[in-house]
Amino acid sequence: MRAPKEFIDALAGQAARLLDGPNGSTRAEAEGQLRALLQAAFAKLELVSREEFDSQMAVLARTRTKVDALEGRLAELEAKAAEHNR
Repeated sequence: MRAPKEFIDALAGQAARLLDGPNGSTRAEAEGQLRALLQAAFAKLELVSREEFDSQMAVLARTRTKVDALEGRLAELEAKAAEHNR
């Protein structure tokens, strides 16, 4: 998927071409209004860039690895404590 700004620009440009009248002002006005409308809609969706998403996924993967290691270590310690208490 394209970045939101690229998507907005492409969509606004296509819509403006459909509405293009004999003078350029109609197209420019339509493109500007559509771009503003789309930017407002995307802002409400709280979208993130692909780079930000990938970065957060990497952080999550590292965290998951550390949690898994800690859970393994805890299981070892619990097993040793259970043996010691027998």
